[in-house]
Amino acid sequence: MSVNDWVERLGGPDGLRRYRRSALASVGFFPVCEVGLWALWAATTDAGASTRASVAVLGVAHAVIQALLSRAALSHYLAAGPRPVRLVVLYAALTAAISALGCALLSSGRIDDRELASCLLWLLMFYSGPTVLALPPRVGAVLVAAVTVGTLAGAVAAGLSGSPLAVVISGTVLLVPFLGAAFRATGWGVRLVEELAAARETQARLAVAEERLRFGRDLHDVLGRNLAVVALTSELAAQLARRGRPEAVEHMEEVQRIARESQREIRSVVRGYRTADLHTELAGARSVLEAAGIDCRIAYGPAARLPADVQAAIGWVVREATTNVLRHAQGASRCTVSLRTAGPSAALLVMENDGAADAPPGTGTGTGLTGLRERLTALGGTLTTAREPGGIFRLTAHIPWEEAE
Repeated sequence: MSVNDWVERLGGPDGLRRYRRSALASVGFFPVCEVGLWALWAATTDAGASTRASVAVLGVAHAVIQALLSRAALSHYLAAGPRPVRLVVLYAALTAAISALGCALLSSGRIDDRELASCLLWLLMFYSGPTVLALPPRVGAVLVAAVTVGTLAGAVAAGLSGSPLAVVISGTVLLVPFLGAAFRATGWGVRLVEELAAARETQARLAVAEERLRFGRDLHDVLGRNLAVVALTSELAAQLARRGRPEAVEHMEEVQRIARESQREIRSVVRGYRTADLHTELAGARSVLEAAGIDCRIAYGPAARLPADVQAAIGWVVREATTNVLRHAQGASRCTVSLRTAGPSAALLVMENDGAADAPPGTGTGTGLTGLRERLTALGGTLTTAREPGGIFRLTAHIPWEEAE
């Protein structure tokens, strides 16, 4: 299975929302890991009960602040919220307090070098990610570096040395930049996907606007010139007719000829306009359905990779199905359109709405759908409709195509 197939399978009508939720879940996974590591530390240390309890409480508090800061930082990075400055300050102060407590416990002999080393390594690793995401890159890097250097200096002053100190330094050098970059990359990925989705929507709207402008321009070119000639010729014929001149008949015949020519030209223009463009039809479907108060969600990942005749056929299906929703599904509140590949050389379009309960009997068997079935049959495709429990009406179009050699 290709990468595109995985994207289409995991995407669905609300692919952007799913991607955002997965990003939030990924950054929310680290606080859970931190709580687990603090619990493991408290369970394996030889320190007294009061020491374990104090470190565990501060560690859980550190994980909670991390979770809040991660969510707020991602929201700010996506321009959906203010910069969480207070949480950054609180997070840095709590990190410094826990490291100071660990150094004090080492100096007093209540924990050993190994226990402090593991404590500081987790602390600095988890601290770097949300801070780098919440602040501008340079400011975040400076703050993380300052806290890291200060923590390591305090540990050395408290007596941390030998292999535990080497482990902390080497682990910090590797894990702190890695986690900071991982958080930053997560935010960048979500923002990039949102920008791509917005660009796709803009492209679809521009396609609709461009097609309307083209149609209006063609009509103006055809009708503007011919109507001007008709007006002048008919006015001249009227004047000649009042004078009883026989030339009036010739001018009226010319008007008739121009009218017939205009009719043919208009038919040619409309025929070109009625060629269904898939992206235009999808954008138009969303526009008219949302204008009617119907929430419309569209996922059409493989559209650009389909052959032109398959795109045109699917465009006709989208147009007719949208018309049926507006005419027959009076109580519909949502409509989903999902276009994906079915196997290596077939397209599958599924349109669902929740207005079947209010649709009159016989809906889905009109001449419009019959015409679509004939159009798809010419391409070797099929069109099926079904009513599902809960008032769901589903239309499915399956169109195969031959791979180009």
